[in-house]
Amino acid sequence: MTSSPHILIVEDDKDIAALAGRYLKVNGCRVTHALDGREMDRVLIDGRIDLVVLDLMLPGEDGLSLCRRLRASSTVPVIMLTARAEEIDRILGLEMGADDYLAKPFNPRELLARIRAVLRRAQGLRPTNASTARALLFAGWRVDLSMRRLTNPEGARVTLTGAEFDLLRVFCEHPGRVLSRDQLIDLTQGRAAGAFERSIDVLVSRIRQKIEADARDPEMIKTIRSGGYLFTPEVAESSE
Repeated sequence: MTSSPHILIVEDDKDIAALAGRYLKVNGCRVTHALDGREMDRVLIDGRIDLVVLDLMLPGEDGLSLCRRLRASSTVPVIMLTARAEEIDRILGLEMGADDYLAKPFNPRELLARIRAVLRRAQGLRPTNASTARALLFAGWRVDLSMRRLTNPEGARVTLTGAEFDLLRVFCEHPGRVLSRDQLIDLTQGRAAGAFERSIDVLVSRIRQKIEADARDPEMIKTIRSGGYLFTPEVAESSE
C-alpha cells in the first residue's frame, strides 16, 4: 500500500488487543480498537478501514454474526481470530466470508504477515502472468482482473471476498483441467497462509452459490472424486 493500512481490531481482551496493536503500529499500520460489535459499527461509519481483525468470541453479538453482517454490506477484508485447535471455528468463519483465520494464542509477527498477505490479494498486487488481459470471460460472466470485480451475464456486479476472487481467477486461468485441493492452495493463498484443504471446499461452495444456476447440481465447477475440481466453461481473454 502507498499509505499506512488502517487496521480495526475487534477484541474484548484489552491485553491481546494492546499487544497486537503495538506491534502493528511499530510496523507501519494505523490501528483502531473496538471492544464489541457496536463499537465496530461506529468505527466503520466514521472512517475508512482497510482490514478488520475480528475475534470469534465477543460479548453480545459474536464474531460469526458480525462477519456475516459485514459481508452483506462490505468487501473489507476480515481475518478471524479463533480458539486454538478448533477447526470447526475456522470453517464457520470462512463460510461466513472471512478471508483468513488465526488461532489463539498467536504471534503478532504472524498476524502482521497474514494482514499483509490478505491486503496484497485484496488490492490485486499478487504476481501476474505475462498475459496483458484485463478481463477473463466465461459463460457470459466477466472477471475484471484490474478492478478485481465479477460481473454476471446481466451486467450486475457480484460481490466476492478477496479469497473467493483469487480462487475463481485460478479456475479461469486453468479451464478444463482438474486441480487438486493442494494445487488450489498453492495457486491462491499458498502454504505460508496456513490454508487447509477444507478451506478450499468452503470457498468453492461460496463461489458456486454466486455463479451456478443450481449450486446443488453445479455445471461450471465440477467435483472430481479423489481428484479435486474441474472448471468446465471455455474462457476467453479480453483487453478491454
